[in-house]
Amino acid sequence: MNSLTRKSITTGALLGALAVALGAFGTHGLQPRLELHYFEVFETAVRYQMYHAIALIMLGLVSAIKPLPNIIYTLFLFGVVVFSATLYGIVISSLTSQNSWKLLGAITPIGGASLILAWSLFAYHSYKK
Repeated sequence: MNSLTRKSITTGALLGALAVALGAFGTHGLQPRLELHYFEVFETAVRYQMYHAIALIMLGLVSAIKPLPNIIYTLFLFGVVVFSATLYGIVISSLTSQNSWKLLGAITPIGGASLILAWSLFAYHSYKK
């Protein structure tokens, strides 16, 4: 098993487990305390985290049969961490009277752009001979 395969599958599995735990925490612990908008933001963060956990596992499986550049892994990981973590921060901040982390919303698109680039490179390198 090559390094990218091992790293991608392991990271994807850990992010997936964390997404399930955070989803349960959001539903049982946060939902009663959040406005509907913030609960939907939390769900978006969990959903994107799970999608990209699966993407990392797929990346690992594909890299086992076809060499792929490590940058795809890096972009997926960076993107999902920045995208989801900033949304989690906004939601947690909404529980305080200061709502001081709202500026994180300006950083969230950087994570999204990283994910778009990761998917694009994954498609390109999977297609090319």
